[in-house]
Amino acid sequence: MGEPVPPTLPPTQLPGDRLDSWKEIAAYLNRDVTTAQRWEKREGMPVHRHLHDKVGSVFASRAELDTWSRTRNPAVEPPGDNESEEPFPTPVSQPPHPSTSESRTRWKIALPLLAVVFALVIGVALLLQRAEYFWRSPIADARFQTVTDFDGVEQAATISRDGHFVAFLSDRDGHMDVWVTQVGSGEFHNLTHGQVTDLINPLIRTLGFSPDGSLVTYWFRRQNASNSGSDIGVWAVPTLGGQPRPYLEGAAEFDWSRDGSRLVYHTPGPGDPLFVSDDGLLSKSPPIFTAPAGLHSHFPLWGPDAAFIYFVQGTLPDKLDIWRIKPVGGAKERITSHTSRVSHPVFLDQRTLMYLASASDGSGPWLYSIDVERRVPHRLTFGLDRYTSLAASADGRRLVVTRANPKRTLWRVPIGEAPAEVPATARIPLTTSTASSPRLGQGYLLYVSSNGTSESIWRLDNGASTELWSGAGAKVFGGPAIAPNGRSIAFSVRQQDRTLLYLMQADGTNARIVTEALDLQGAPAWAPDGQSLTSAVNNHGVPRLYRIPIDGHAPAGLVLDSSTDPVWAPDGSFVVYTGPDVGTRFPIKAATTKPAEAAADRPVPTLTLSRGARHLVFLPGSRALLFLRGEIQHKDLWRIDLDTGAERQLTNVAPDFDIRDFDISPDGREVVLERAQEHSDVVLLDLPRR
Repeated sequence: MGEPVPPTLPPTQLPGDRLDSWKEIAAYLNRDVTTAQRWEKREGMPVHRHLHDKVGSVFASRAELDTWSRTRNPAVEPPGDNESEEPFPTPVSQPPHPSTSESRTRWKIALPLLAVVFALVIGVALLLQRAEYFWRSPIADARFQTVTDFDGVEQAATISRDGHFVAFLSDRDGHMDVWVTQVGSGEFHNLTHGQVTDLINPLIRTLGFSPDGSLVTYWFRRQNASNSGSDIGVWAVPTLGGQPRPYLEGAAEFDWSRDGSRLVYHTPGPGDPLFVSDDGLLSKSPPIFTAPAGLHSHFPLWGPDAAFIYFVQGTLPDKLDIWRIKPVGGAKERITSHTSRVSHPVFLDQRTLMYLASASDGSGPWLYSIDVERRVPHRLTFGLDRYTSLAASADGRRLVVTRANPKRTLWRVPIGEAPAEVPATARIPLTTSTASSPRLGQGYLLYVSSNGTSESIWRLDNGASTELWSGAGAKVFGGPAIAPNGRSIAFSVRQQDRTLLYLMQADGTNARIVTEALDLQGAPAWAPDGQSLTSAVNNHGVPRLYRIPIDGHAPAGLVLDSSTDPVWAPDGSFVVYTGPDVGTRFPIKAATTKPAEAAADRPVPTLTLSRGARHLVFLPGSRALLFLRGEIQHKDLWRIDLDTGAERQLTNVAPDFDIRDFDISPDGREVVLERAQEHSDVVLLDLPRR
């Protein structure tokens, strides 16, 4: 018996290429079995039969069918019931079971592409998150409620930790006092009744509550005290009324940790030394931080988890930012980068810090918020209102702010032997809505006016006002300076995050920039020869006086120590300037005209003044110096003879008359005063649960 004969394979057939029945052949051709059999019979479609098997047992090669279909010439015949007249479709020559190597190849290509797409999605999400693309204002749905509607001024509003009591300063009874109200009661109680004077200091947090809310604390300064810092302290009065008593003598500001176990405070010494205490008493340990000479550190604030202490540091009043440091000291870390008037930081939650800051053009201050880790600042309020204080309850759901509407006016006062009173008729009528930084020339008056978004310089002649200079978004700081010959005017401007020193003719023509390469601070002053200007320049965080030639030559250092607001003696032999703040006071100093490396202080009578107004003016043709003396927001004009030290008071203004700047006429017979007035209200914000 012979061996069985294997079926014959076509020569072109490859393994895995075989179709073993009419059903598989028809499915491959996308036709029914009848049509496939007709094509095999009439058109020679290649189909093979098994030997020694039944007739209907067939097989075919995919490769042969593909070749046949490309060269097929179908016979003309009427379509059958199961055949359409459409051309024969080209079969899809894909094996029903792809090889493992092909599958792996596809995954090798697909996986890197998927990884790239995934990385891009993650990267975009992280960028959007870091830029806070989906950020939402924390006060978007807050409910605003006006707490006070008094005539006059309300300042320094604060709120108890439980959010039930609000305290603030007000002159409702004719003098500045500490007031308190229970939220929603509509009743207000004066806690100090005129017993305390000099309560105002807008550059620190002057009011607070004890952790349990039973005491209202307040900053105050004793009058006629030395400049040692011992004149400043924190006192307290019971929230429900009672006698004031010392709370933290020698401290200027403080804050308790959330659990009430730790205290941070700073003293009014140079650099505002920052201390941490674990027993609620003044610490005997060294400070954890002291700012460099000429800088200040205010508004200390515990972070919610007590891991950091936050504070505002910089040069007063408008080159400040928020920093933080660990309670044990070490390196400080910058949180904001405004370099503006920054104040009153509070936490709303573990990472959301809210604070006040002015814009780069000097407008504001406005409400801002920032995530202390992402550090993208967001301005929360717009409009013409200014915010002068901000405080928050412990849970961050209730805020209290002081919203102010400032006003500046100019007043003309004659100089005589007795201190001049300021009658109502002394106000200078102007066509502009605001006026500040007055400067008197020969027969005319210069002043600065603001429209809310920018400032301009105006000239008043015989009752008619003319605009001399303006710039989009410009902030004129320090006031203009009139040249000794009266023909030129110099002024400093902050514009588009730069400080520029301008020079123009007294009629406003030929304005040009003298320098834009220096970080200027305060007002410029003309040298007596009219060939150079002197101005404070921020040098490594400390303001120092520089001489700036108007012909384009390089500036030169004049005073190495912290120094601002220069004024030259009429003979040009020395320059008088103000030194750095220590507590709330600053000294008056003088330097000779020697080069900076050999400049020595010129002996002048000891003179220490209060923060709030730094402008100094020489009485024309004399060695007498005019200055402002008094409380931070209530001063009078005085003169001192630099040779004899003799002093004399020149004005006697009312308690609500806040002088911010002044100038004297070329003949020395009258002065022009800038008066600041603020109508302000305390406003409560209830925030929704986050």
